[in-house]
Amino acid sequence: MLIGIIGKANVGKSTFFNALTDQAVTSANYPFTTIQPNIGISYVRKKCVCREFGVQDNPIHSICVDGNRFVPVKLIDVAGLVPGAHLGKGLGNKFLDDARQADALVHVVDASGSTDPEGHIIDISKGDPLYDIKFVEEEFDRWLFSIVSREWNNIAKDMIRQKMKIEQILTKKLSGLSIKMDNIVESLMELNLKNKNTDLWTEDELLSFVRIVRMKSKPLLIVANKMDIKSSMKNIMKIKKEIDRIVIPCASEAELALRRGMKKGLWYYLPGDKDFQIKKKDLNEQQQKAILMIKSILMENGSTGVQNAINTICFDLMKMIIVYPVEDDVKLSDKNGNVLPHALLMPKGATAKDLAQSIHADLAKGFMFAIDVRNKQRIAADYKLEDNDVIKIVSSTSRG
Repeated sequence: MLIGIIGKANVGKSTFFNALTDQAVTSANYPFTTIQPNIGISYVRKKCVCREFGVQDNPIHSICVDGNRFVPVKLIDVAGLVPGAHLGKGLGNKFLDDARQADALVHVVDASGSTDPEGHIIDISKGDPLYDIKFVEEEFDRWLFSIVSREWNNIAKDMIRQKMKIEQILTKKLSGLSIKMDNIVESLMELNLKNKNTDLWTEDELLSFVRIVRMKSKPLLIVANKMDIKSSMKNIMKIKKEIDRIVIPCASEAELALRRGMKKGLWYYLPGDKDFQIKKKDLNEQQQKAILMIKSILMENGSTGVQNAINTICFDLMKMIIVYPVEDDVKLSDKNGNVLPHALLMPKGATAKDLAQSIHADLAKGFMFAIDVRNKQRIAADYKLEDNDVIKIVSSTSRG
């Protein structure tokens, strides 16, 4: 699973990325600071089952802190978009080529309105975040449109010559874009285009098709960044009123400061918490000012919004659940004695056999049954996993 961080130039995407991954990638107050995509690991946060079972877990890959499990997800922060990107303006082609890999998108917007469409700094509130949201999505759709419409007149001939259905042809055209055939079929059905002769499709119908496909295949979350600036709240209310998307207000710089202060031992903070505890008493004047500013943000908003954003994209938009596979259903451990070693993100609707496949192909190949650790009952291959399930896979084929 790969989550793409997109947006126009100079809206704080790199700061948001840094806050989520705590990587020191370049961020600055000018357009196109990000040219090559930055790839990093962030973590979704959820209550761990260790407290329920009364065990001290020993995770591998994921992290458990005070009963909170942090599960890794992969992020890609790509170059900023400008109007005309689908025609190659700015770094448009580079942006779109990098963003195509993503399974979901986080659209970072400058909620303060302090940048123009090209990403240049202007007076606060002079910019229009609502316009920015629309043009970025429009550029993405226009780029997809150019891919699908290329040699469109030959589609009907290809269907006859290759004996393929329209959804098969379109899936082939959109290969490499993390777009599933199911998304294409659903979009065709929604627009009543599945059985319509392709020669009769209008340009508007084709553009509507790619827009719906994009929305289905790449769920999108709006992150209204810089919420701590006074002009932002008015813009955020406007965005929520006029855009049919989930909008998460964020203060990325405050979150980044919190995480870096935690690493330095200045305070104790868990990403997503509504407060933090000072550990170091002899803080300098600059640090004390930062503390007052951050506490003000947390008091007013409940959090910086950054952890909420990554949780929302995974759990609410992508409909992921967390499942804990174990080899010993009594000790809740793997063969090396690690307790609750793995917390895996699985799509809602995934089965016990899907879980086996995600662990190792051999487990799925020899799948016999699974055990629900909570009630010790056997479950079949087609059992649909529930959030926070703890599962033991029984297979006739040992792993590799």
